[in-house]
Amino acid sequence: MAAAGEPHSSLYDTIVVGAGIQGSFTAYHLAKRGRETLLLEQFPLPHSRGSSHGQSRIIRRAYPQEHYAQMMAESYRLWEQLGAEAGAPLYRQTGLLVLGADTNPEFQRCCQTLVQHRVPGELFTAESLPGRFPGIRPHDGEAAVSDRTAGVLYADRALRTVQDEFRRCGGALHDGQKVTDIKPGVVVTVTTTAGVYRAKSLVITAGPWANKLLAPLRLQLPLQTLRINVCYWKEKVPGAYGVSAHFPCFMAICAPHHIYGLPSNEYPGLMKICYHSGSPADPEEHDRPPEASALPDIERLRDFVSKYLPGVVPEPAVVEHCMYTNTPDEDFVLDRHPEFSNIIIGAGFSASCQGAGP
Repeated sequence: MAAAGEPHSSLYDTIVVGAGIQGSFTAYHLAKRGRETLLLEQFPLPHSRGSSHGQSRIIRRAYPQEHYAQMMAESYRLWEQLGAEAGAPLYRQTGLLVLGADTNPEFQRCCQTLVQHRVPGELFTAESLPGRFPGIRPHDGEAAVSDRTAGVLYADRALRTVQDEFRRCGGALHDGQKVTDIKPGVVVTVTTTAGVYRAKSLVITAGPWANKLLAPLRLQLPLQTLRINVCYWKEKVPGAYGVSAHFPCFMAICAPHHIYGLPSNEYPGLMKICYHSGSPADPEEHDRPPEASALPDIERLRDFVSKYLPGVVPEPAVVEHCMYTNTPDEDFVLDRHPEFSNIIIGAGFSASCQGAGP
């Protein structure tokens, strides 16, 4: 659907392909800077086939990687600025607990980055944590550190707000248009199922579909698409793990992948608790039910809930799905095409499912 009042230009400054949070935020800032920008999305909006749908994500400064911890100050500022411009809150501060063995190097790095960046927080032992958060039952030898600035991003609302602000800045958003061809050059030509568009530069933020777009451009990235089970678990006492009870988000540093959770809020009486990995998937088969063998993560979650969250029923009440786009080192790809410098690619590990900033 084209926005009313969109630029009627035969040549855009930039075309952005993929209207998830990364593409939408990129297009918004381009339009805000006065660039004539077209944002293309292959599915009718809103949709649930990528990585940016759903009501909530975690936002935090507690990262073991120094470069992400450093970036988050700017991320918080951008979210706050967008919310102020739109007149709608996009974030709720709940705090975050990082759980892990106090000898675990990744847990230690989280503690170090919080101290280094002077993030308000507190260190808990296995003995002291239940006194503050009685709904959590840590094991011997485990500790927790809090990031008091962390909280919940309202994901659907944030995505819709970014797209609305993009339009208000004069940007054009065309959904339901799948890209069928890209011809590189000083002027890039993008053909979709509904039209042909030209621009001085192209940004590809297509998540699981990135390599399909890049193949004709003689480039393939080491990306793997994973299907994630997004699970919601029932509280035994409604509200005990809710935002009104000041229960925080949490991230448990486990092997081989983390487990993260958000307080009950999206669905009444249900906590969102997920395993930070999944099974290989074809994004074109999003709606195909997973094989039983592809659900070991749910068994790991049952075990975790049973051991650590005594007030939660250890059986998922609701299971939804999301797509991750992983790189081998689990870092983002943000670079120019090696042959065509006016084609920029943003892809890789999709923290949008867990909750990085824009």
